[in-house]
Amino acid sequence: MEITLTTPALLFPAISLLLLAYTNRFMALANLIRSLKTRYATSQSHVIYGQIENLRTRLILIRNMQAFGISSIFGCVACMFILFAGYNTVGKYLFGLSMILLMISLALALREIQISVNALQLELNDLEGESEGKTE
Repeated sequence: MEITLTTPALLFPAISLLLLAYTNRFMALANLIRSLKTRYATSQSHVIYGQIENLRTRLILIRNMQAFGISSIFGCVACMFILFAGYNTVGKYLFGLSMILLMISLALALREIQISVNALQLELNDLEGESEGKTE
């Protein structure tokens, strides 16, 4: 397979958009944590505590998603430099490593989405419990 200087550059827009999406998820999570902390201080609800534990896991995943995404784009830049220097074989391996790092970042993103769905299910279960308590 022949790899040119422009091949790793093709990943720049995709990785940049992913990092922007990861940052948006992080900011939304930070705001949610701040609001849940206040709610938990007043109510001591087990549901809120469950949400806080869930958010802790999600924060770690988002941090790792960002780290692997940044490592992937760094690898692409290094790959371009290596290809520019004329080391095609090393460039191919470095580009492959960058792709693997990107796949790890995406796998972590998938896991974080699954956890966020579980958090929403906690909220829905709590809402259903409140609804059943009011009708009885």
